[in-house]
Amino acid sequence: MLILYEHPLSPYAQKVKISLREKGIDFEARLPAGIGSGDTPDDFMAGNPRGEVPFLRDGQAAIFDSTIILEYIEDKWPTPPMLPETPENRARARLVEDVMDCHFEPITWGLGELNHFKRASGEMKDRIEARAGRQITGLHKWLERELAGRDWFNGDRFGWGDLSVIPYVNGAAGFGFAPAPGSALAAWHKRVMSRDSVAATAHEAVESVKGMQGVSDAVKSGLFKREYRDHRLEWMIKSGGVDVVLKGLEKDNIRFTPDFS
Repeated sequence: MLILYEHPLSPYAQKVKISLREKGIDFEARLPAGIGSGDTPDDFMAGNPRGEVPFLRDGQAAIFDSTIILEYIEDKWPTPPMLPETPENRARARLVEDVMDCHFEPITWGLGELNHFKRASGEMKDRIEARAGRQITGLHKWLERELAGRDWFNGDRFGWGDLSVIPYVNGAAGFGFAPAPGSALAAWHKRVMSRDSVAATAHEAVESVKGMQGVSDAVKSGLFKREYRDHRLEWMIKSGGVDVVLKGLEKDNIRFTPDFS
């Protein structure tokens, strides 16, 4: 059985689940033991030195990084294809994915830091959220241009480009930053949410939020350490949250990518 270590809220994991479901591939989703603590004692860390979700186990194959996992799935189960046919359109789909993963992800992640993990309050929280709202508006405009009259980011059919966008658009909408009513992006959002693969994955994400009530206390106690890596750290600092980072370092309730060993 194909095993996918994941968390339903992870947009990186959501991409992979949508691809697997579009291709009709059976898999077992597992939540890593001790996720968020920086110490996961099960098979999750074996062959997965970064200790991040998603992580795919396919027999002896151990694959980490969501993009590489998507490529593995596409190579092993090419039908139906998730990538467009032409090199130009394939490159465009991958560029869309890269923008989502590197520029949109830290915003929705940061909004989670503020609202679920209570990293800031009052004027600081309001200021960071206002900055996030402006950033999301800019990314929505960019996405509108990328659609350019198409039904799908992938071109003439749903695929890689679309499954790379939907987790982030849904994540932002969950914090009150949905696509503008009547926009092409809003129409795309409605269209893509009608797909079974997307609806099931989005439902799992929404359900997982119900268990988030106590996570801020876990952060305060140091039991739960959120990972502030690369673009996330940059986003928090440039968006006015440098004190969030400094306080997290002082209280030892943030972490970074572990060293390889």
